[in-house]
Amino acid sequence: MAQVALLTLHGMGITLKDYADEFRHRLHARLGTARHEVVFESVYYQSILQSNERAVWRHILAGSKVRKESLRTFVLSGLADAIGLETRKERKGSAYEQAQMEIARKLLAARDRLGRNGPVVFITQSLGCQVLSNYLYDAQLPEGGACAGIWRDIDAHALEIAGHPLDAEEVSFLRGDTIQCWLTTGCSIPVFVAADTCMRIQPIRAPAAGFRWLNLYDPNDVLGWPLRPLGSGYETLVDDRAINLVLEDPTKDSEGPVYSHETYWFSEEVLRPIVGILKALLTRSDQPSALDVSGCL
Repeated sequence: MAQVALLTLHGMGITLKDYADEFRHRLHARLGTARHEVVFESVYYQSILQSNERAVWRHILAGSKVRKESLRTFVLSGLADAIGLETRKERKGSAYEQAQMEIARKLLAARDRLGRNGPVVFITQSLGCQVLSNYLYDAQLPEGGACAGIWRDIDAHALEIAGHPLDAEEVSFLRGDTIQCWLTTGCSIPVFVAADTCMRIQPIRAPAAGFRWLNLYDPNDVLGWPLRPLGSGYETLVDDRAINLVLEDPTKDSEGPVYSHETYWFSEEVLRPIVGILKALLTRSDQPSALDVSGCL
């Protein structure tokens, strides 16, 4: 029986459903036989947005002349993802709600494979960091406190998530009560909170005893940010680590505006700590304690 669940969330822009396959293969190679004890699930929310973005792009190309198509595609799909997930999010069936539904479904699938409420690790990229932050923040609000998404009334979404009414243990797991570590890469959370007053910027609470939040960012990545400078609780909850993403493909432009942002999960500086975290959880006793990842960085 598997012992730990690892879930991924992708970032913004055009993303295929198999976005995490290469990451999983690299991870499995480093875990060796321990890979059989790790449940791997990938949350995919781009399908909610991508068909609409492609339709707009086709209309643009058909009705006008534009240059720098590759960069425009990135800007259009990236900004549309971020805006689309936040626009009219309180409406039933909104993109915000659907994205949270995908997280819940994958969490429940991981729980089924674990056979219990076991430890969970998340790794999220770029916009995916904000998507998961919203999910956990809403889940931690008092009942009825969420203004949007599935946590406005989790029981009302039970059939869509699970196909049956949720019991207390399932709700606890979906709320994130067993998340032991969250690793963020190229995190965009500051972009979403920067226009707010400092007193209103609040992070999630640590969801479980011994919880660890490790935020990896390349200082050259203009889309990835440190979190501790936000204050208001981030400075005690998050461990920011600046890393240097090494160019692995010499045919790509390492000076391009988004190159480093797209390469986190191919870097040893990301693979090494996530492998260390998983191995630490697999060898840890049942007593919750803060994960020591200092030797993995």
